[in-house]
Amino acid sequence: MNAYAELVRELKSLRKGRGVLAGGIGDRVGPVLRAACGVGDGDEPGTIRRKVSDRLSELAGQLPVDLRLPTLAAFAIDTEVRLPLYQDRVNWAAVRMDRDPRTVRRRVDEAINHLAELAVAAPRDRSGGRTGGWRTAELHAVLALDLPRPEVIERHRVVADRGDLRELPLAPPLPLDRPDLDVRVLYGGTLVDRGAPTLALPAPVPEDHPHDFAISFRPPSADAVRSYLVYVPTKPCDLLDLRVRFGRTPVPPRVWALCGADRDEGAEPTDRGHPHPVDQAGEVHLSFRHLVPGTAHGVRWEVAGD
Repeated sequence: MNAYAELVRELKSLRKGRGVLAGGIGDRVGPVLRAACGVGDGDEPGTIRRKVSDRLSELAGQLPVDLRLPTLAAFAIDTEVRLPLYQDRVNWAAVRMDRDPRTVRRRVDEAINHLAELAVAAPRDRSGGRTGGWRTAELHAVLALDLPRPEVIERHRVVADRGDLRELPLAPPLPLDRPDLDVRVLYGGTLVDRGAPTLALPAPVPEDHPHDFAISFRPPSADAVRSYLVYVPTKPCDLLDLRVRFGRTPVPPRVWALCGADRDEGAEPTDRGHPHPVDQAGEVHLSFRHLVPGTAHGVRWEVAGD
C-alpha cells in the first residue's frame, strides 16, 4: 500500500471514538501519520496530541472552506466539539452547517483524501517539521469600547519553531489593519519599521522556547471598531481568549461569536456566528482553540439604531 492510501486509512481510523483525544493516542497514530506530523519515537502522549492537532489544523486551513469545519469536528480538534463519538461530532457539524449528516460524512471523507494528498506532498521532520519560525501558544485580547478612544490590548505567548528567532510581524485584528492605527509595545520588544509594524525581540529566542510580549492598538475613533473585531491568524494559534467591554456604552441588542468563518479580508462579517450573551458588566468573553491559519475568529455585534 502506498503512503497516500495508508495515510487515508490511518486518518479514517483516528477519527473514530474521541479522535485526537482518544486514550492510548500513541497506538492510534500510525507510522505514516507520525511521519506526516513529525511525531518522534520518544514523544509523550500530550506531545503527540499537540503535533497531530497542529498539523491537521494547518492542513485544514488549505482546504476549501466547506471542508474545514467537518475536518476539525471529525478529529475533535475544535474545542466546541469534543464529543465522545464520531457520529455525535458529525451531527454537531451538520447543525452548524445546516446540512444533512450524510452530507457532512461525505465531506469528511473528501477532506481526508485532500489532507492525505497535502501531507504526503510535504512531510514533516521529527522536530515537527516547523518551518514557519513560530506559532502562537496563547493570545489574550481585550477590546475596551467604554474609553474616550477605543483600545485593544493583547498579551502574546509565542513559541519559536526554529532557533535564533529575532523579530515578529504585528498583525492587528480586523478592522484595525489601517495606516492611522496607533501601535504601542507594552513589553517584550521594540517596535521597528519593516514596511509594516514589526516587533524586534530583546534577544534571539531558541527553538521550542516561549517569548511573551504585549501590545496596544488604538484606532483614531470609535467608528473604526463600530460593529466587529476579528482575528485571522497567519500562523497556528493554540488559544485565543477574547474579551469585549461595552461598559457604559449602549449594550448592543445582539452579539454573535465567530468561529472559523472564511471571509474576504476587509469585508465586514454579516451572516456567520452564534448568538452570545453580554454579562451584567457589559462584557463578552470568548475562547477559541486550535485556530486554523486564514480563518476568522472573533465577535460582531448589532449597532443600536441600525
